[in-house]
Amino acid sequence: MSNNLRGVLTALSTPFKQDETLDVETLKLIVDRSIDGGVDGVVAAGSTGEVGALSSEERLLLIETVINQANGRVPVIANTGATSTAEAIRLSRAAEKLGADVLMLVTPYYEPLTLEETVTYIKDVARSVTIPVMLYNIPAVTGVNLDPATVRALAEEVDNIRYIKDSSANWEQALQLIHHHSDVIGTFIGWDVYLYSALVEGAAGVMAGTANVVPAEIVDVSRRIAEGDLQGALEQWKKVYPVIDALLSVPFIPAIKAGLTLQGVPAGSPRRPTADLGAGDLGRVKNALSALYQTVG
Repeated sequence: MSNNLRGVLTALSTPFKQDETLDVETLKLIVDRSIDGGVDGVVAAGSTGEVGALSSEERLLLIETVINQANGRVPVIANTGATSTAEAIRLSRAAEKLGADVLMLVTPYYEPLTLEETVTYIKDVARSVTIPVMLYNIPAVTGVNLDPATVRALAEEVDNIRYIKDSSANWEQALQLIHHHSDVIGTFIGWDVYLYSALVEGAAGVMAGTANVVPAEIVDVSRRIAEGDLQGALEQWKKVYPVIDALLSVPFIPAIKAGLTLQGVPAGSPRRPTADLGAGDLGRVKNALSALYQTVG
């Protein structure tokens, strides 16, 4: 297994202009914000990036823009999962050609598959490319859970399946992946509130939408844990956790965009029908950010 990919990965937000076309210039700012904050990689066209609202061609434009803006400073992970095997293969091969470092495969979600169908899809798509593949387990959306035994079998059978993003919100399952299967696959936890616990337990890393808003603060927690400063990491986590909690306690995609805008990056509105945050929810995010920066001085 390749252990090259580790640490904090930002699940990038996708900014749109007022006419709902992709805002390429603001996307570049969002990429730079995360990289300047010290993250270890960026993810294009993930759930936080409103992938379900993007056409295939928009996804490729998004992926190309992120790759070019990152310019080798950090790895770029591209979500190329689709609702059909043929489309996922087309997107995966295109992203590989564009220069993506890792492909992330969310499984089809429009029509929930059986586990057997899901495994076949994963194998077919992963074998269509040569670069590393990250499985994306989000059963609340796909209707199928990639259990640890299945994940291990996939990693052992298909050489370029190297990582999994586990967004099952099942802590017992996460611990099994981390402690029993890290010899064949690196586990990234995709549930932001588990960030501190996952890194302490030895996860390869975390993929966090909240890293759009507070990248440096999240990276500081990660770095302290890697250096063995668990007390310092815990103190930092206690400072940043209220922001993460606030972002997750309201509609997440508009919350991330609101957080970015409050930090000086005009991320715009979500693509309809998703709406902006209401005044009360926006106030909660604003108050949490204000409290954080008062505590960090």
